[in-house]
Amino acid sequence: MLQKLLIKNYALIKELDIAPAQGLNTITGETGAGKSIMLGAVGLLIGKRADTKVLYEADKKCVVEGIFQIDDYALKPFFLAEELDYETECVIRREISASGKSRAFVNDTPVTLDVLKKLGGFLMDIHSQHETLLLGDQDFQLQLIDAYGQSQSLLHEYQLVFTDYTRAKRALKKFQEASDNLKQEKDYHQFLFEELDKAQLKADEQEELENSLELLENGEFIQQKLSEAYAALDQSEFAVNTTMHQAVEALKSVQNYSKTYKELFERLNSAFIESQDIAKELEIENNQFEHDPAQLRQTQDRLSLIYQLQQKHKADSMSGLMQIKEELEEKLLAAESADGDLQKLESELNALSTQLKELAANLSKNRTKQFPQLENELKGLLADLGMTDATVKISNSKKEADKTGIDDIKILFSANKGISPQPLKNVASGGEFSRLMFALKYIMADKVALPTIIFDEIDTGISGEIAIKMVHMMQRMAANHQVITISHLPQIAAKGAHHYFVYKDNSADKSVSKVKLLSSDERSVEIAKMIGGDNPSESALQSARELLVN
Repeated sequence: MLQKLLIKNYALIKELDIAPAQGLNTITGETGAGKSIMLGAVGLLIGKRADTKVLYEADKKCVVEGIFQIDDYALKPFFLAEELDYETECVIRREISASGKSRAFVNDTPVTLDVLKKLGGFLMDIHSQHETLLLGDQDFQLQLIDAYGQSQSLLHEYQLVFTDYTRAKRALKKFQEASDNLKQEKDYHQFLFEELDKAQLKADEQEELENSLELLENGEFIQQKLSEAYAALDQSEFAVNTTMHQAVEALKSVQNYSKTYKELFERLNSAFIESQDIAKELEIENNQFEHDPAQLRQTQDRLSLIYQLQQKHKADSMSGLMQIKEELEEKLLAAESADGDLQKLESELNALSTQLKELAANLSKNRTKQFPQLENELKGLLADLGMTDATVKISNSKKEADKTGIDDIKILFSANKGISPQPLKNVASGGEFSRLMFALKYIMADKVALPTIIFDEIDTGISGEIAIKMVHMMQRMAANHQVITISHLPQIAAKGAHHYFVYKDNSADKSVSKVKLLSSDERSVEIAKMIGGDNPSESALQSARELLVN
């Protein structure tokens, strides 16, 4: 239940702080005093959107905070799933800054509006004119039927299978399209694969061929330069090795005269030995080198084939070509196994379809068997609310399975004798809608565990004895739920455990809405004003006292 409500800097409310009672709470006040403004602020606590237009003072932030007692509502799993701290006293806060930024908190932990909406759905049920209009919506009617018949577990089980079924159906369709494409392109893929397979590609082949080609294309030049280098070291008239040998012999004869001479001899002798080795290797390389035009052509042809295949397949490397070959092979294998895989997917879909039909039938049966009892209960309650000739019928025709099942449910209504029930959106007036919705809320109060139910002028269009019956129904609801009702009727205002009066204070430069918890004497005067105007007579005061007592 809502233990405390704090509103600061919202619309015409500068600051408001109330603590609703556990049972029935009534809120009254003049038109335009701010009753609906309070409701708008409460809506922020259950995830409604807001903007800076709601700020009473534009340079200050708006704060709306609600403290809820939630220990009886099994919400620990929700808090665990959303990674929120669980406390039996839950604090929800909305803040709207002057810049327009909105933030939401649950037990001081920032949350998204989606999380706030989910939590709000467990804590509060706000009946408004918008929801009255929603009564004409078939999905909303179906939700009411499921809540009444306690069909949520059956619906949840059905929806799990429906999700698997739709996923399997999409997978089958996607596979069929892919399979058809594979079969259509199989011959082309086979040609491409065989072309690459015939090429016998190797991972490092291209690099090796390109290096070999460079040698082969420059063969004459390379052989000439190898010969020149060898001759310069060992074969020419002034060969390097001959000259170095003379220098080595000269230093050898004087090496023992100085440490420096010895070091010079050793360095030169080492260089001479290295030069001789180089000369020998040059001789070997020169003798072994062959300029082979046939090998050159073979290498050029092989590289040309590789380049053509890379260009054809838009690959920039040998590994890319080999990857494409693997992919083509996989496509060919997939095309060959497509029929078997398709049969498997079809079998899985058929099994899910059978399961889905069974669950849909069970769900539909459970819904349908609730119709007579709900129709009778609604008819009886509407009679109590002054609609003695009202008739309610629930029709059900079958539709293609969707996330809600196979039932196309419509609540049909007639307020007048001799008139056949028609869809709600076609026949009910605003007042009739309100009473029908109230009757549904009354029935649902025993079916759905909602801590707080708020009615926004549910009593529109009724008066007298009907209002008394309606408030007695509210009192029965308040035995198990906290009920807050905004009302303009004295019969309803008199029955609240707490009576709040909303008024507009015009004493300052800017009007401000205020709320006051009325004492017993103040309640008598206020209810008398609701009966007889601003200056109530003694008889109006006496009537007010009687309403409060009875």
